[in-house]
Amino acid sequence: MLYKKFIRMKLQFLRPMLRTQKFNDTLEFYTSILGFEVTGRSDEWGWANLRKDEVEIMIAAPNDHEPFEKPVFTGSFYFNTNNVDALWQDLKDKVKVSYEPESFEWGMKEFAVYDNNGYLLQFGQPVG
Repeated sequence: MLYKKFIRMKLQFLRPMLRTQKFNDTLEFYTSILGFEVTGRSDEWGWANLRKDEVEIMIAAPNDHEPFEKPVFTGSFYFNTNNVDALWQDLKDKVKVSYEPESFEWGMKEFAVYDNNGYLLQFGQPVG
């Protein structure tokens, strides 16, 4: 019965929360370099909500509820874009690059960079 109840629940969207000890530097990275806008912020909580187009990310300072030494996320954040080449030209000299634009057999042209915390950010666009 619990399984059927769970299936009926509708997920609305995913908004990742990135923990960082460099709260203000991270806000600066995402707003100045990636063009996000701060749409909510509480310095008391060490929290901010950022938005660019249809993407939202939350930034949060460590808190008492979770131990935190450094970012430990082992995946990447994948952003779909409508102009991967223009984005690459804009970012390539401002960030630490993981890999340059490449077209892959699965039909995506993409590149990857690191944010100021070491989180891996991938940007891709369908090709062909």
